[in-house]
Amino acid sequence: MKIDTNTHLINNVPFYESDNCDKRPIGIEVDTIIIHCISLPEGKYANNNIIDFFQNKLDIGRDESFKLIAGLKVSAHILIRRNGDIIQFVPLNLRAWHAGKSEYNNRTKFNDFSIGIELEGTVSSAFEEKQYLSLIKVISEIKTCYPKVTDNNIIGHSMISPERKNDPGKYFDWKRIKGKVK
Repeated sequence: MKIDTNTHLINNVPFYESDNCDKRPIGIEVDTIIIHCISLPEGKYANNNIIDFFQNKLDIGRDESFKLIAGLKVSAHILIRRNGDIIQFVPLNLRAWHAGKSEYNNRTKFNDFSIGIELEGTVSSAFEEKQYLSLIKVISEIKTCYPKVTDNNIIGHSMISPERKNDPGKYFDWKRIKGKVK
């Protein structure tokens, strides 16, 4: 796995371009990875709803729960499916809209300097072995291209937005990734 330093895309990974992104502020370097989880509808996997959501194409009539997210414009850089498949939505040099209002360790606006990785799942269930293996590979390659990212700067969405978010949840095994990425 390699990141193309010209396109900022992961080689040989499907790219479904999201318009929900923009340029990072001048002079800001990526130094953080935010881990999230998502499933649409919650607990339902192996469908195209996440792709459609990040591309502003989600049919809100498909599920009653989708009405709660109608009109939201969000994205993540990367999604890791339950089977370990990786999908990219936003080039890593751009600012994906994944963190929202955020604050942690006297820093705010985490979208500016972070890469958002979504794991297909819920806060109330364990993640799959294949997801951890893919996540370790992705994080290792990100750290190669963005050397300011350290293990201490790999954090959960709940850490930067504790009043609003609880993902990736208590079943995410931080020990599986901390210290195992190069």
